[in-house]
Amino acid sequence: MDWTAAADIYCERLGDGFWAEPINALTNLAFPIAAAWAAVTARQRRIRDPIVWSLILLAAMIGVGSFLFHTVATRWSELVDTVPIWGFVGLFVVAALRFLAGVSGRSLAFLGAGVMTAAMLIAYFATGEGGVGTGRLNGSDQYAPALVAMVVFVVVAYRRKHPSARWISTATLVFAASLTFRTLDRDICATFPQGTHFLWHLLNAFVVGLLLQMLIRTGGFADAKAR
Repeated sequence: MDWTAAADIYCERLGDGFWAEPINALTNLAFPIAAAWAAVTARQRRIRDPIVWSLILLAAMIGVGSFLFHTVATRWSELVDTVPIWGFVGLFVVAALRFLAGVSGRSLAFLGAGVMTAAMLIAYFATGEGGVGTGRLNGSDQYAPALVAMVVFVVVAYRRKHPSARWISTATLVFAASLTFRTLDRDICATFPQGTHFLWHLLNAFVVGLLLQMLIRTGGFADAKAR
């Protein structure tokens, strides 16, 4: 694969310039904002868990990676875009298993290794030919595992009457909407040249913010707050 090859797959991009996708690029500021929201909440609750803070860092990095992809627009920047996203997804699943489902010890280590490996493989194979911006769903099918995982957590949370239920259900609905806008982007260029990818950024950042708030507020960190 030629990692320096151009990647022109969104409605807004009409040229080769760095700022050829200004709205798609600048809406990535929503991710550092979501990370800052989580950081403030975590500090207020005196949470020092490295998994929580790693997720907050990854949330900010999603914005950085996506900004590079929508400005540099090459295959290497596409990989820089996808790795933080799937790193966040994989680590969040591990965090949910630990703090929301109560999995620990060797079981958590085994499941965590499997989840993170799968997430990184998806990130790699979603890059380049056959990856982002291709196929009938405009590459959105790569996010099907994330949507399925969220639906599973919704069912589990409601069955266990866990306080995270409303948070995760809201995040899942918003994520479904964001995926819809991401999928439509390529197919409506003729009628809406700006496209709808920027809504994927804004809504997805909101999803990330909701998931982080859910983890911080309902993950059983009461003891940390009391110290």
